[in-house]
Amino acid sequence: MIDWLVQSLQIKSMSIFEAGMLICFGASWPFAVMKTYKTKSVKGKSRLFLILIILGYIFGMVNKILNSVDIVFWLYVINLLLVSTDFMFCIIYGKREEKIKNE
Repeated sequence: MIDWLVQSLQIKSMSIFEAGMLICFGASWPFAVMKTYKTKSVKGKSRLFLILIILGYIFGMVNKILNSVDIVFWLYVINLLLVSTDFMFCIIYGKREEKIKNE
């Protein structure tokens, strides 16, 4: 019974739980990106945190490439693009805020 349950939760080598994690994370990133874009403020944002998240997604993608590329790989790509966008806004708006602060 347990073996059947484990096998049914995997589609080929794809982990349904890994996909679920990425979908949940991916659902939250657009809100963070839109908030940064709308407010044009990066107060409370950590560039180091975003870099670590980006590296985590890159490691996940490399793991998929080396072991088994499946649909989860594309979830990593989407998440990476969203976090990279937020990081880009962090750099752009952070420079702007620093310039205003120094005036």
